[in-house]
Amino acid sequence: MIVIGADMHKRTHALAAVDAGTGRVRGAREIKAEEPGHLAALRWARGLDEERVWAIEDCRHVSRRLEQALIAAGERVVRVPPQRMGASRRGERAPGKSDEIDALAIARAVVKDGVESFPAAHLDEQAMEIRLLSDHRKDLVAERTRVQNRLRWHLLELSPDLERSLGRGSLEKPRQLERVDRRLRRMPACARVRVAREQIARLRALSREVDALEQELLVLVEAHRPQLLAETSCGALTAAVLIGRTAGAERFPSDASFARLAGAAPIPCSSGQRNRHRLDRGGDRQLNSALHIIAITRARYDPATKAYPGAQGSRRQDQEGSAPLPQAPPRAALPLPALPAHPEPTARPRWRC
Repeated sequence: MIVIGADMHKRTHALAAVDAGTGRVRGAREIKAEEPGHLAALRWARGLDEERVWAIEDCRHVSRRLEQALIAAGERVVRVPPQRMGASRRGERAPGKSDEIDALAIARAVVKDGVESFPAAHLDEQAMEIRLLSDHRKDLVAERTRVQNRLRWHLLELSPDLERSLGRGSLEKPRQLERVDRRLRRMPACARVRVAREQIARLRALSREVDALEQELLVLVEAHRPQLLAETSCGALTAAVLIGRTAGAERFPSDASFARLAGAAPIPCSSGQRNRHRLDRGGDRQLNSALHIIAITRARYDPATKAYPGAQGSRRQDQEGSAPLPQAPPRAALPLPALPAHPEPTARPRWRC
């Protein structure tokens, strides 16, 4: 079997094939990021080996079309996080960086850790729509915050007392925006007043768009996975992040694989007689944030989660009484999509240069 690593770019993709048992290079080439290039890649791969796995760098904006073509052709595809590729490249003996070197590092990362440890590529169109709308809403909220900050600086020059009376989040409320607009209309006309009033109009439009997207996401989540909304502490926005960032629970071979993607799996940092773990600062931080919101909200309001030993912030000691282990609510307390049962992955031989 061979593993084909793919380094993704907007106009070209670099491919490198290695033997799954030894990591020996079997071939390399570059293709155009378009349909003829995808077909050429399939013909080239089929000439190398009958059994193959495609390891694609997880850059969804530039890898989606190649993933679609490979999955439609019946190929097995896994996604490799960019940081795993970087760690593999640092272990190479040859210095330097190029697209071919990156593709080779992606393939050897899969050979080293085993194909089963990487999530399979799965195309879920509904999940993609939810993710796009959720990300778009997030961008609009960020833009609204920037406009609010600019408006506050203008109000500080025009009327310090008015700006001081606006609490945190006041400029998101229509009544407060109307009150500020009335004060501005009574002021002498000048460029600063004009800019401030235009910013108020922009804030009203942004708030309408944000609210409309939230309602649209609620409808989509109810149609796609309504059981998430039935869970305590999981609203439409949190559920949209879970669905969009998970991108199909079917692509994860185990709960542990999902936890690693979400940055929710503890990292061992033991030494000698001290058995310790630390939190994972990597993974998908938006997915991690959604899980964190669910966990802390359930720790406050859900009786079953309150009964869990780690929900109240207790610090369980290890057998030697030295280091606290990270705690998290049990999986049943988190409204995650159901993951299929898979056998334990078998150990893979490490490659040699």
